[in-house]
Amino acid sequence: MMEEGPPNSSGDGGRGWLEARNGSASSLDLESVVSPLALNPWDVVLCISGTIISCENAIVVVVIFYTPAFRAPMFLLIGSLATADLLAGLGLILHFAFVYFVPSEAVSLLTVGLLVTSFTASVSSLLTITIDRYLSLYNALTYYSERTVTRTYIMLILTWGASICYGLLPVMGWNCLKEPSTCSIVKPLTKNHLIILSVSFFMVFAVMLQLYVQICKIVCRHAHQIAVQRHFLATSHYVTTRKGIATLAVILGTFASCWLPFAIYCLLGDYSYPALYTYLTLLPATYNSMINPVIYAFRNQEIQKVLWTVCCGCFSSTMPFRSRSPSDV
Repeated sequence: MMEEGPPNSSGDGGRGWLEARNGSASSLDLESVVSPLALNPWDVVLCISGTIISCENAIVVVVIFYTPAFRAPMFLLIGSLATADLLAGLGLILHFAFVYFVPSEAVSLLTVGLLVTSFTASVSSLLTITIDRYLSLYNALTYYSERTVTRTYIMLILTWGASICYGLLPVMGWNCLKEPSTCSIVKPLTKNHLIILSVSFFMVFAVMLQLYVQICKIVCRHAHQIAVQRHFLATSHYVTTRKGIATLAVILGTFASCWLPFAIYCLLGDYSYPALYTYLTLLPATYNSMINPVIYAFRNQEIQKVLWTVCCGCFSSTMPFRSRSPSDV
C-alpha cells in the first residue's frame, strides 16, 4: 500500500484530477487545490465531452419544455433523462473550470455532488423509461389513463430524490478529504460511497435486463398474433421481430458497454492505482450521456418534426402530432 501524503503545491506543478505520489500518478482526484495546475489532456477531453453533452441535451430540454404537445408521460421521462445528462455535461465543464481557474475545496465538493447527482439521475431515468416501455406493452389497454400520469410523477420524484441524496453525501461530509486512506479511485469520494453507487448501478442494470427480456417476449408474441390475423408470411413476421429485438439489443448494449467498465473498476480498483485506468473507464461512461439524446429523443418522429420546424420551417408548428406509445420510440 502506498503511503498517502499531504498535497505538494510546488515543484511538480501541483495536482488536478491526478495526484503525484512518489513520482507516479494514482487515483482520479476530484478535489481542488490552491496552486496553479499543469493542464491534463484527459481533463480537456472530459471537458470537451461535457460541452457536447450539454449542447445535445439542451436542445432536447428546450424542445420538450416549449412544446405543449410534449406533456405525455413518455416525453416527461425523456425530458428527465435529458435534464440529468445536461447537468452531467455542465458538471464536467464547471469542475474543469473550478479546478484549473478558481480552485476551491468547497466549490469542488459542490461540483462533485452535482456530477454524482446528475449521473445517478441519468441511469435512474433510463430505468424509468424502460419501466414505462414495459408497462405500455404489458398494460396496453389501460396505459393511457390518469394512473399512468400519477405513476410517472412518482417515478420522477423517486429518481431525483434518490439522486440528490447520493449527491449530497460528499457535500455533507462523507468524503475522504480528512482521511486519505478511505479514498476511492475517484477523489474525494470514499470507497464505501463508490461501492454503494456501483451496487446500485448493477441492481438497475439487472432490472433493465429483465424488463427488456420481457419486452422481447411481448414483442415476439404480438408480432406473431398480428401475422396470423393478417395472414402475413412467416418471413415478414421474422423480419419484424428481428428488427424489434435488434433495436432493444442496441439500447441495452450501448448502456452496458458505456457503464459496466467503470462500475466494475469502482468495485475492484484502489486509490493507489494509476489514474489512467480511471480515465479509461470513466470516459466511456460520459459517452452514454452523449448517446442518450440520439437513442431516446432524436429518433422520435414528433421531436424530429419540431426540430425541422425550428431549423428550416419544413413543417407547420401547428400540425397535429400522432399519439405514440413508448414502445414505438
